[in-house]
Amino acid sequence: MGEKVEVTEFSRSDRQRYRHKLRRCLDTLQRMLDEERFESARKLMGIEIELNLTDAAGRPRMSNAEVLRRIASPDFQTELGLFNIEVNIPPHRLTGPVFSELVEELRTSLDYADRKAAELDARIVMIGILPTLTDAHMAFETISDNARYTLLNDQILQARGEDIRLHISGVERLDTTSTTIVSEAACTSVQFHLQVTPRNFAPLWNAAQSITGVQCAIGANSPFLFGRELWRETRPILFEQACDTRPEELIAQGVRPLTWFGERWIDSVVDLFEENVKYFPSLLPICDDEDPLEALDRGDVPHLRELRLHNGTIYRWNRPVYDVARGKPHLRVENRVLPAGPTVVDIMANAAFYYGLVRSLVDEENPVWERMPYEVATENFHAGARHGIDAELNWPGHGTVPVTRLVLDDLLPRAYEGLDRWGIDPRERDEYLGIIEQRCLLRTNGASWQSAMFRHYRDTKGMDRLEALRAMTLRYAEHMRGGEPVHTWPTD
Repeated sequence: MGEKVEVTEFSRSDRQRYRHKLRRCLDTLQRMLDEERFESARKLMGIEIELNLTDAAGRPRMSNAEVLRRIASPDFQTELGLFNIEVNIPPHRLTGPVFSELVEELRTSLDYADRKAAELDARIVMIGILPTLTDAHMAFETISDNARYTLLNDQILQARGEDIRLHISGVERLDTTSTTIVSEAACTSVQFHLQVTPRNFAPLWNAAQSITGVQCAIGANSPFLFGRELWRETRPILFEQACDTRPEELIAQGVRPLTWFGERWIDSVVDLFEENVKYFPSLLPICDDEDPLEALDRGDVPHLRELRLHNGTIYRWNRPVYDVARGKPHLRVENRVLPAGPTVVDIMANAAFYYGLVRSLVDEENPVWERMPYEVATENFHAGARHGIDAELNWPGHGTVPVTRLVLDDLLPRAYEGLDRWGIDPRERDEYLGIIEQRCLLRTNGASWQSAMFRHYRDTKGMDRLEALRAMTLRYAEHMRGGEPVHTWPTD
């Protein structure tokens, strides 16, 4: 999303040419699938983590450009808000002791980045939504210095034709308006990538979609926004509203939102890209000189830049990715469901659960998506985000069941089996899935800890709301740096 652009405005002919190029990209993608042009499976996975910058008091620190200059590593990049950065970990083979290797790499990278940030009186915090953010931080001036972000902000607001309304009812209620999309920057996530073959793409994507509600419930870590306690995982509803191009009339007509769960199971990766082109007008109609069909005819690998750019402005929770690496095209599923944090080991536990569970579900003879109506998957996603570890979800063979029981009795054993099929070291499997088990047994995750700690400071210590949120954020950051999983954190 942070790729640089030079264009600042678009003509009607730009949009028509872009639409034409998108269709040629789709035709090229279909031909590549028909002709089996894609790289074979390499069991590659990758992780991206979006991070918050704070000052010594736990408040947002608007200094990402300066911090990135100090870090001086290509693994760290800018993000939408001046209080955000992102770290990207190079791809790893999903086998053996990969999770411990990733933990070591992430800890080393984050510790180094945190030390460099501290030279500028900033600190790095991994948390879904920074609790000390206020709506006053959501001004245009807090957009990162990148023309693409400014252009995207302008295009979304122009398409919408009015200010953005944030209206979220959870434990408490938030109702406010914004003149920018910067509230989207409040949402910091972890993204799990998995390279797949074209044949396996649809089953993997369907499996990932089916468990989004479970992921949200078990991994929730975003209960506060602008001083209000809302959903246990507030990111999904915030993201949908923060970059919504639809005024109320288009919502009433059933026009699809940019942040979209989707509406059906798929048979091919082309289904998703076709929906993107069919349903969503371009926000950044920037055309490349490459003609993808001519490139394919020459024997070159098409980059499909228009299709990739368009795909990057449609926020699916499991996003299809076409990419070219080492001169070879490949496909990935990018799982964007989970919030950042609370700790590196918590992130790796979430990763182990995700990669193990989707592998097991894909290998089933009677897959869950053939037994679960898509509407149920959508309802589970919302329920998991709203209620977190206390959610009740609907699952084939169980009916409506507490998510903790569903995980302990059914899904966790499947995740164990899936990790075995990937060839993960058994000690790794037991260590990281054991963290998921303890979260369920103790009914504790990042969101429940934040809520309990906030109440401790407010109700027991007598702090006002903002003081309690700041104190909780500082305590959270202390435990985050300690590195122990969140289910072990005290709440007094």
